[in-house]
Amino acid sequence: MNAPTITFSDDQAEAWDNIAVALRQSGVDLDDSLLQPPQSDATSVMAVIGKAGSGKTMLLAKLYTALAEAGVDVISGDWEGRKRKDRRTLAILAPTNKAASVLRSRGVPATTIHRILYTPVYDPEYEKVAEWLAGQGDKPEIEGLTDLALDRAFASYQSNTSIPAALAAAGLRGSDFITGWKRREEPLDIGFVDESSMLDEKQFDDLKEIFPTLILFGDPAQLPPVQSSGGMVFETLPASRVQSLDRVHRQDADNPILDLAHALADPDLDFYAFERMIEEAASRDDRVVMAQRVEADLMARSPCLVWRNATRIRLIHAFRAAFSAPPDELLSGEPLICDGIELPLKHRKKRLDLEARGLIKGAQVVYLGPGKRPGFSKLFVMGAEEPQVGVASIVKIEQEGEAEPFIPFAARMGATFLHGAAVTIHKAQGSQWDTVQVFAPDIYAASRMGRVEAGQPLWKRLAYVAITRAERQLRWVVRNRLARPQSSLGIDDLDVPVAPLTLQSETI
Repeated sequence: MNAPTITFSDDQAEAWDNIAVALRQSGVDLDDSLLQPPQSDATSVMAVIGKAGSGKTMLLAKLYTALAEAGVDVISGDWEGRKRKDRRTLAILAPTNKAASVLRSRGVPATTIHRILYTPVYDPEYEKVAEWLAGQGDKPEIEGLTDLALDRAFASYQSNTSIPAALAAAGLRGSDFITGWKRREEPLDIGFVDESSMLDEKQFDDLKEIFPTLILFGDPAQLPPVQSSGGMVFETLPASRVQSLDRVHRQDADNPILDLAHALADPDLDFYAFERMIEEAASRDDRVVMAQRVEADLMARSPCLVWRNATRIRLIHAFRAAFSAPPDELLSGEPLICDGIELPLKHRKKRLDLEARGLIKGAQVVYLGPGKRPGFSKLFVMGAEEPQVGVASIVKIEQEGEAEPFIPFAARMGATFLHGAAVTIHKAQGSQWDTVQVFAPDIYAASRMGRVEAGQPLWKRLAYVAITRAERQLRWVVRNRLARPQSSLGIDDLDVPVAPLTLQSETI
């Protein structure tokens, strides 16, 4: 028996055992760390669901460790070697780069769903370098790459096991290594999907085509996808295929933010009683704050979470005014949210390239400065493994009421962006920040409307999602005020070199 010794709660242990049975179908025996040929081509889907603090991420991380120790190849956004018939494969996915980065910060090599739906087309010469670094080939001789450059690549790979970082150490860019993207042709074996409450039906169907064994991890108390029919994909599974984690673990038991989240399950709790609970928590623990105003400094990297679009637009304009942002241009350091990519069908390959680099709808980015051509921007994609990109941009700053959005600059076509100093709670799902500001007057307005979703008052679902975005501190903002910033906007907090940026080639 080579399985790792793990201390689980009873519900986690039951989930582990049932997942282990499902994994045997894909040819992985966790009990004996043994790889075998897959037993079936049929699709097997399971879900592990539970509220914040129930141990979903811990279970996912332990499963990843056990599978890696058993010799399963982990497919990430780093580099994907040629699949071998005698090996099994695992991909750990999240709907957004920010959600994937939360897992990566915990040692789990996650990537985005889009990055797995499409596979890169590698330059054949530079792919030989990647295969050599990964131990799948001999040291190559590449025209234009000296032995010294290859040695630098090898040393980099030994220290961080990242193919892109190693190639960068040899003087290569991502666009040198990856020449394009194509729809994945061969399936993988096992897929873990975190934050699966955000999946829509189309993504779910795509994933079932790729993974014979698919395990979903999700929180049933979150909000369903905006464009869904009202439910979450794991709600369509038979009860026998759903594992519920109900226990709040000891390591989370003293977390006042999670205590507040779980208190929302009380059917007798109204908004006023909930605010009193927040006030009491704030009086004894600095991880909860009853704030009298929104902090403009925090909004630069951690958006204020709101329910109503009108509130979001007002806060964005207040933020820009606080930093004296000119009306006809963006300041370096302003936060943006990708709202999609506007490209004609003939530029499909470019769309795939941009999406693979993290510019998918909902991606959070920071404006670094103008590009070399009119309408182009230098951007930092939050949570992406290669965060700096140059791209044709259409930036929209929305106005109140029915007025058309103001566009400080725009290319004819490209990636579209909205301002990101404030976002709706719906769009914040899947992301976490060290400190989160929740605009409480909006939650109050939702409570006054009396709307109910999936048997739960809407205001409670909004509050639950919003406060569980906070990793360390929750700031419950009770007044419609904005505090003056204490410093100017900038990019010093980002991993951006002082020298001029070397970005991907600026194309459409």
